[in-house]
Amino acid sequence: MIVGLIIACEVGFWVLLVTGLAVRYLLKWRRTSVLLLLCEPLLELVLFAVTAIDLRNGAKPGWEHGMAALYIGFTVAYGHRTIRWLDGHAAHRLTGAPRPAKPPEYGRARAKHEGRLWLRTLLASTVALALLQVAVWYVGDTAGAGPLRSWQWTALRIAGIHGLIALTYLLFPKKAPAAAAREEEGRTLTGR
Repeated sequence: MIVGLIIACEVGFWVLLVTGLAVRYLLKWRRTSVLLLLCEPLLELVLFAVTAIDLRNGAKPGWEHGMAALYIGFTVAYGHRTIRWLDGHAAHRLTGAPRPAKPPEYGRARAKHEGRLWLRTLLASTVALALLQVAVWYVGDTAGAGPLRSWQWTALRIAGIHGLIALTYLLFPKKAPAAAAREEEGRTLTGR
């Protein structure tokens, strides 16, 4: 049941997002689109409540409960950013707004960008860890809580691996091609 609900929440996220953006840019109903987009967090609240009820009703903690916690953590950390990113692209495609800025590709600017993404992953992992710890306390059975503890280690590994990847952008920054570097230098000298 939890797996089906996770899938339903993911599908619901994208349906609400696409519908909200279509209503905003095709029908020009801004308030309705905001209302639709504000319904997004309700999906995570439903998933959280159903997972807690499932455990309270005596379900043995399993991988699906850990996956639910990880999913909620990810949407807390990356949900708003995803909506904002897609909104910028929809505005560009449907209303002729300027193209959203791409992330930097080179040097310290790229390292900074990757560091900010890692902080989001750290937030996602922290939320998942907290939810999983609450579930462990809720279940109370140390032997039965094994799958939940396993997902805690998974959340820590995800944050650690992403942290190492982000660190490589700082330690080994990708150099801009010579033409792009000269153009960037020209922009700094002219103040543009």
